[in-house]
Amino acid sequence: EVQLQASGGGLVQPGCSVRLSCAAYGITLDYYAVGWFRQAPGAEREGVSCINSRDGNTYYADSVKGRFTIARDNAKHTVLLQINSLKPEDTGVYYCATVHQSHCTVVGGRQLSLDMDYWGKGTQVTVSS
Repeated sequence: EVQLQASGGGLVQPGCSVRLSCAAYGITLDYYAVGWFRQAPGAEREGVSCINSRDGNTYYADSVKGRFTIARDNAKHTVLLQINSLKPEDTGVYYCATVHQSHCTVVGGRQLSLDMDYWGKGTQVTVSS
């Protein structure tokens, strides 16, 4: 059984940073595109970042570009999401997901596709002073 787990969230103050990690079981993330998504209370889930497996190219939503950085930790076979300069609107449950392909899929108005094959349970990030 394939399982993904996002971790590293917590209660943080605006302007601070948090680093999330995505680990997988039953699948090796190194071989597949991995995306990070978030869902604020009462809002739709949105893609915030993604990283290809083959070429390492990355995607960032406009709302997070310049503050979020996605990277692979090859030694641990995990995918990290570094979030800097946190804003209250960054609050939400952050999920990692992977898809059976090497590249991320961006559709429409440069939005990350939600059509992923495996999803983690998510980790809560709460930005509040």
